[in-house]
Amino acid sequence: MKKLKLIDLWIVVPYVILLGIGIVMVYSASFYNNMMQGGSTTQYLLKQTLYALLGAFICFIVYMLKAKVLKGRGLLSLLGGITWFSLLFLVIRARINPSSNINGASAWINLGLINFQPLELAKLVLIMYLALVLAIKQNKMNDIDGFRSLWQANKVPLIFILTMIIMVVVQPDFGGALILIVLSLVLISASTIPSNLIWKLDGSLIAMVTAALVFLFTAKPGFFIHNYQYQRFLAMQHPFELERTSGAQIVNSFYAISNGGFFGVGLGNSIQKRGYLPEPHTDFILSIISEELGVFGVLIILCLLAMIVLRIVLVGLRSKSTYNSLVLYGIATMLMSQIILNVGGLLGYIPLTGVTLPFISYGGSSILVLSAALGIVLNLEATAKFDSIEK
Repeated sequence: MKKLKLIDLWIVVPYVILLGIGIVMVYSASFYNNMMQGGSTTQYLLKQTLYALLGAFICFIVYMLKAKVLKGRGLLSLLGGITWFSLLFLVIRARINPSSNINGASAWINLGLINFQPLELAKLVLIMYLALVLAIKQNKMNDIDGFRSLWQANKVPLIFILTMIIMVVVQPDFGGALILIVLSLVLISASTIPSNLIWKLDGSLIAMVTAALVFLFTAKPGFFIHNYQYQRFLAMQHPFELERTSGAQIVNSFYAISNGGFFGVGLGNSIQKRGYLPEPHTDFILSIISEELGVFGVLIILCLLAMIVLRIVLVGLRSKSTYNSLVLYGIATMLMSQIILNVGGLLGYIPLTGVTLPFISYGGSSILVLSAALGIVLNLEATAKFDSIEK
């Protein structure tokens, strides 16, 4: 129990507050549509409450584990195997049974109580796996002088990560694939490889992605322009011109934000959740929060999220362990990427990606995995403090 005295309240307090806000806002955003459809108005309230409580329990259990368990290859191999084969199952199922797709994507596995989304676990597995590999090979990484030597030194982990990214793209989930790519770049860039190679690697990938986008939007091949991802790009550029089709979500998000003003129209009084924004308790929950609680409410939530991210980065900077630092940077990047993609999408600055807002949006997989991630952060920080006290 000595470990409980070392828990970081700068992370725990915002985390608990965000879970509470998420429960309230998921109920507020979902009860009207459930009522109109003849279902239980508390359906999502009860589930979100269960996910939040279970997430907090998982966070506590992970925090109380011995650090060597988290760093052990046994747990990582188990989680990695579950993730990889779950993603493979989704790819195969989508080809055999296309009707199983939800909203055009094969991204969920129904486990009864929860729709498990392997992508969420894949993010955490990638962070832990790549951090362990880069920490073990940190001396070898100093001697890497080019892409070829980088590939030769990390062939197995890179193949594992690339196959996961490809399977996520095939779902298709470009937002999720983008997060996995960003996580990989951040962890590799934060490792001990020479800085000149980092610039070459990051620059090359940015150039490749830019060239691919230019080609797709210039040549407009048939497979691309008939894809719903292309419609999301168009909706971002011309939302009001496409208000009756692909731009409807963004336009209604704008209306919700405009209606709310600075202090909002009051909890439960949103208009846009009443059939205008589809599933407002998931991707667009921040738009409903903006309408009901105003910019003031949104700023509170974003400040709480920023507090967690910045605290994790600070702990990573202070850490003397390469592995700890890489894991902390990865988890901070995972949170920040989801925040940027979610907020940027509902504001129309980037295409909609379907990425949820951490701890706020409805969804069991996201809350449970992110809670486990915070448990890892708290565990590594407390263990480092305990070790320094013992010395």
